[in-house]
Amino acid sequence: MKALLTALACGVLFGVGLCVSGMTDPRNIIAFLDVSGSWSPNLAGVMLGAIAVHFTWLRWLTRRDGAASDAALPANGRQIDRALLGGAILFGIGWGVSGYCPGPAIVALASGALGPLVFVIAMAAGMVLNEAVQWMIKRSGKPSLVVR
Repeated sequence: MKALLTALACGVLFGVGLCVSGMTDPRNIIAFLDVSGSWSPNLAGVMLGAIAVHFTWLRWLTRRDGAASDAALPANGRQIDRALLGGAILFGIGWGVSGYCPGPAIVALASGALGPLVFVIAMAAGMVLNEAVQWMIKRSGKPSLVVR
């Protein structure tokens, strides 16, 4: 129960931070990505703030545990594989086209606007499609792009 409440508190804090910083508005994201037009550095400031908080958390875990906690590191270490690169490319394309990434889109659902709803539905459909493809690949015995 404690873990669920901690996760809820972190999610609420993240959502409030997104709202306060204006990152639930896709126009702010598009303005950051528009380097040849009216570029806005606001997203860079939000990213730097998030990196500073995460860096501090990792340092605290390292000092407390003597080594970085398993929860702080990716499951496959520092391995860059086709699945990671493919996912990063798809994420970047979706982010650039829509101006949403998953966290802000979910928070923006509360606005009642159609854009976040369409994005979240498409994101969920992509997740279901990925699971179906991975299930079919696993069943066929052929190698998968995703290491699980």
